[in-house]
Amino acid sequence: MPSLKDIRNRIASVKSTQKITSAMKMVAASKLRRAQEQAEAGRPYAERMGRMLASLAANVAGGPGGPRLMTGTGSDQTHLLVVMTGDRGLCGGFNSSVVRETRRAIQRLQAEGKTVKLLTVGRKGRDLLRREFPSLIVASFEEVGKKKLSFADADRVTAKILELFNAGQFDVATIVYNKFKSAMTQIVTLQQVVPFAAPEVASDTGSEASAVYEFEPSEEAILADLLPRNLAIQVYSALLESAASFFGAQMTAMDNATRNAGEMIKKYTLVYNRTRQASITKELIEIISGAEAL
Repeated sequence: MPSLKDIRNRIASVKSTQKITSAMKMVAASKLRRAQEQAEAGRPYAERMGRMLASLAANVAGGPGGPRLMTGTGSDQTHLLVVMTGDRGLCGGFNSSVVRETRRAIQRLQAEGKTVKLLTVGRKGRDLLRREFPSLIVASFEEVGKKKLSFADADRVTAKILELFNAGQFDVATIVYNKFKSAMTQIVTLQQVVPFAAPEVASDTGSEASAVYEFEPSEEAILADLLPRNLAIQVYSALLESAASFFGAQMTAMDNATRNAGEMIKKYTLVYNRTRQASITKELIEIISGAEAL
């Protein structure tokens, strides 16, 4: 049975851990608010860009000489999965859920006879996937948005994707990331970005989609300029969603850890009091027994 000193040391250790988890919870909560605002502010622009490109793509569909980012390479044999995780842990199942979905996608594609390559954004995803699929990782990025996430970070990732695509390294690119829903809920999402996949147009926008426009320069020239920019916007939007999801998951995990530490402190305090009471009772019995023996 542990001594009173051992129990006191254990209580002090848990209290120190509780202070750390409580501080991390507060830091994550403050960062979550800013990250959530950025993610929600970026959604309308990314959605509107996708709808506009879908309208342009509909006008040039089936025509010769379309941009490769829209028409693709004519094959879907090689797939590039852009996996977005965090650089740090202590965030519940945030990283593991993305890696788990990536494993499923890899196994499904390989079962279909496809070739899979990985581009990781975040140290945790790279380290976890490198244990099982080291030969599939073609590039990795760390500390993306360490101080503050900006469009320049998305440009770095986009430039690498375009470099691999122009070199003929893949046919289809898909981003795997956590989409922010709430501090407690993050949805693992797979979004195809190369070739351009037109989003579904809502029924209330049918009149807008069917309107006739005249373009200057041509639709092909506009698409050639906007498609790389759209790719960067979609990557940036995914990074924003992933950052908000990370801080939400971290805040929730640290809140649970703080609560669990409080429960452990109560439990050890009760054990300490009972052990101390038993020790005092034993000493009293020894003193009384010794006095009666005299």
